[in-house]
Amino acid sequence: MTEASMEAMPTGKLPSDDGWFILNLTEIGWQTLPGGGTWCVFESPRAPSRTLGIGVHVLRPGETPGYYHAESDQEGFLVLSGECVAVVEGQERRMRAWDYLHCPPGTAHITIGAGEEPCAILMVGTRSESQSIRYLVDPVAARYGAAVTEETNAPKEAYAGRPPFSAAPAPAPFA
Repeated sequence: MTEASMEAMPTGKLPSDDGWFILNLTEIGWQTLPGGGTWCVFESPRAPSRTLGIGVHVLRPGETPGYYHAESDQEGFLVLSGECVAVVEGQERRMRAWDYLHCPPGTAHITIGAGEEPCAILMVGTRSESQSIRYLVDPVAARYGAAVTEETNAPKEAYAGRPPFSAAPAPAPFA
């Protein structure tokens, strides 16, 4: 396996192929979305992994990385700093630094930034060719603005009203 070459992006570096690499979070390219936090992914946009998605998402209080959903693949969430609320199977749980949320396939979930400071979460998910996702109506997640109003299996329907992503500088605590 060869080392990946790095491509300079407006806010940092990203691998340009699927080789191995070492990259500091202060150097990596980040993206943001109003109300959706700021995040980076550890893969090339030109050669995304077919088996594993991994990155860091920083959420300010009240921000959510998406909508309450259940996927056919496994996901995990490790809080690196700050606090968040996890809504899992309709139950609200507070998470703080070093808490880990394990979501076996089919687990309905979402995280929401909470506390006084931004929350940094290492997010990881397996991927498969037959991956499916359901965006679910849930009253607990809806209290945070983190649920759809009508169930759907289509991400384009779930996120139809959201603005596009944009490049962003690395957020605290990685700036």
